[in-house]
Amino acid sequence: MIINTGQRTDIPAFYAEWFANRLKEGYVCVRNPFDHHQVSRYRLDPSVVDVIGFCTKNPSGMFPYMDLLKEYGQYWFVTITPYGKDIEPNVPDKHRLLEDFRKLSEIVGINSCGWRYDPILISDKYTYEYHLRAFEQIASALEGYTETAVISFIDLYPKVRRNFPEAKEVDHEMRIAIGKELIRIAGEHGMTVKPCAEGNELAAYGADCSGCMKVSDYEKAIGQKLKVPVKKNIREGCACYLSGDIGAYNTCGHLCRYCYANAEAETVRKQMRLHDPSSPFLIGNYEENDVIHDVPQKSWIERQISLFD
Repeated sequence: MIINTGQRTDIPAFYAEWFANRLKEGYVCVRNPFDHHQVSRYRLDPSVVDVIGFCTKNPSGMFPYMDLLKEYGQYWFVTITPYGKDIEPNVPDKHRLLEDFRKLSEIVGINSCGWRYDPILISDKYTYEYHLRAFEQIASALEGYTETAVISFIDLYPKVRRNFPEAKEVDHEMRIAIGKELIRIAGEHGMTVKPCAEGNELAAYGADCSGCMKVSDYEKAIGQKLKVPVKKNIREGCACYLSGDIGAYNTCGHLCRYCYANAEAETVRKQMRLHDPSSPFLIGNYEENDVIHDVPQKSWIERQISLFD
């Protein structure tokens, strides 16, 4: 099966020691975000976990523990954007992140690393021209270390409107104008642009609009075919295969103003104070009235290959 770590928080950036302990102990407990006392318990064992998916703005926290991951298939998304502390107050220096991306790619391989340049927002400071210059600089620095550049435009979810009230949607004309140029620049550096949940509007200009984290991406990363259960798309317009997320909302300390996973900064700080690296849970520990459900797990790798494939 596939375990994901990055839909709700940034585990490599803030909880790497905890995740290392989970790998050592061989299991992790995850609370249902909509029913607190319903707990899913997953085995962390390469005999049943084929791939672990990461999405992070700072992969370096996991570097001391990479030996614990070597028996697992891995796919990493690293988000590197051009924003300053006004938008991403706690994201590390971008030059360091470029170095860390290259180091990560050397460890896990080019097919197991993707760059995310998202979300794209337009303002008086972060203009069309600004984005083109920044994208060129980052793409140039990552050439040869990834073949994937994922883009998306800011979505004004209720949490985003509250934390970033001055944010504006990017209109269709601007999305096309920026998208066309980013596709061109990415191509010059050996990358394919994959829009995330943006429909097919950039397909005509060379973007791969089939999804940014498909089963085929996992397969390419591990060099194996996967026979996965049919799943409903997590949101409209998203073709990604996302399953078994072990994170928790309101726990990402980057506090990016465009984030959909955090409600308010004080809520995040309160949650992070409850973190115990030795607990099976990302936040807190076992509680009275918890109902533990051991999730059925098995490998999805196809052990028999058809002679006609």
